[in-house]
Amino acid sequence: MTLRILIADDHDMVRETIAMFLDADGETETVAACNLQEALAKIASGGPFDLVLLDYTMPGMKGLDGLKTVLDANDGKPVGLISGTATRLIAEQALSMGAIGFLPKTLPAKSLVNAVRFMAAGEIYAPVNFMSGKDDPEETDFEKDLSERERQVLRGLMGAKSNKEIARDLELQEVTIKLHVKTLCRKLDARNRTDAAMIARGAGFI
Repeated sequence: MTLRILIADDHDMVRETIAMFLDADGETETVAACNLQEALAKIASGGPFDLVLLDYTMPGMKGLDGLKTVLDANDGKPVGLISGTATRLIAEQALSMGAIGFLPKTLPAKSLVNAVRFMAAGEIYAPVNFMSGKDDPEETDFEKDLSERERQVLRGLMGAKSNKEIARDLELQEVTIKLHVKTLCRKLDARNRTDAAMIARGAGFI
């Protein structure tokens, strides 16, 4: 029996890598979406899926609100969360809300495929090291060079917010945010704000 899995993630590479590993055995059919709206449209037209994998930070998610929406839409079938940035606390909240599992993007490919099979079969999956906090350093090397304000601005960039929106959130002037973005790009050796957000995601910054 073919497993039908929807992979919703705004990074092409993440979607394609997961799909490639899952499709390799011929027993899985993957469908892709790059934001929450597209995921919901695909569930409405071709669902419910045996498993939906949702990226925690993709457009439209609004944190765990998106998870709840998809849990309702997928007609009681499993929905799991994937993330490169979510904390243990978020993973715990997701599981308590009914998510079938939580996959850090740092998982090796083989573990990832096994985890997906578990979840599609209705088994709850969460990596022990991640959930026990063993993989949770107090502060990463990546963060050490950033001030608290720079971290706040960087989180805004990762949420695809404009300078104006970040300024409003932090109650600062837009020109101040512009300066912070410039400094962040220099510190992270990023070409632009999008690049800075991608570098931060890749480093597991939250």
